[in-house]
Amino acid sequence: MKIASIVELTKVYSVPGSDVRVEALRGVSIDFEEGRSVAIRGPSGSGKSTMMNVLGCLDRPTSGRYSLGDTDVSQLSDDELSDVRGRKIGFVFQNFNLIPQLTVLENLEVPLFYQGVHAADRRKKAQELIELVDLPDRGHHRPMELSGGEQQRVAIARSLVNDPSFILADEPTGNLDSATGDIILNIFDHMHEQGMTIIMVTHEQYVARRCDRIITLRDGRVISDTKGDGK
Repeated sequence: MKIASIVELTKVYSVPGSDVRVEALRGVSIDFEEGRSVAIRGPSGSGKSTMMNVLGCLDRPTSGRYSLGDTDVSQLSDDELSDVRGRKIGFVFQNFNLIPQLTVLENLEVPLFYQGVHAADRRKKAQELIELVDLPDRGHHRPMELSGGEQQRVAIARSLVNDPSFILADEPTGNLDSATGDIILNIFDHMHEQGMTIIMVTHEQYVARRCDRIITLRDGRVISDTKGDGK
């Protein structure tokens, strides 16, 4: 079953103060299947970041169609896009993006607060997720009191708060040493085994190979779509 689909997607950026136009994506078409893990990789300037921004409803395509289920999100208003991001997509970023003034549990509760979830239910859900990523004793710590690997585990827990349709991970091990990175990848493997759909943007071949499918971009186009070492 398709969970998301992009068809003949293009994204063109104009350079301010000039007539220069940069074609970041050039007619890309990809179907994403439910329950699969997909790596999107390629060199700098290949279109990976632009792809992530479009898939995450953080940016709009210049042309083409992007559908989540039966919804053409490329036609939605800004408010509707924000709602889709909050309900259907879980984000994991390279630099964690945790709020430094809040505790771990409070960071996990923020998305639920904006969804109007009652305080007691927010705390219960946050506690469940912090235990899921094996940090039950860190709930009242602030991000700067945690290691990089622990912060990324909190970010993964936060991505699951709203029971998203899929997880979008942008270079999730990029700021971590190899041993800590393997711990994070093991968590993603476990989530995938439980049926979560994961789309991971990475430039690391060894990270990509852990996925079911590897899509390689170059100059804004798909140059290969191959099977990884996943299931």
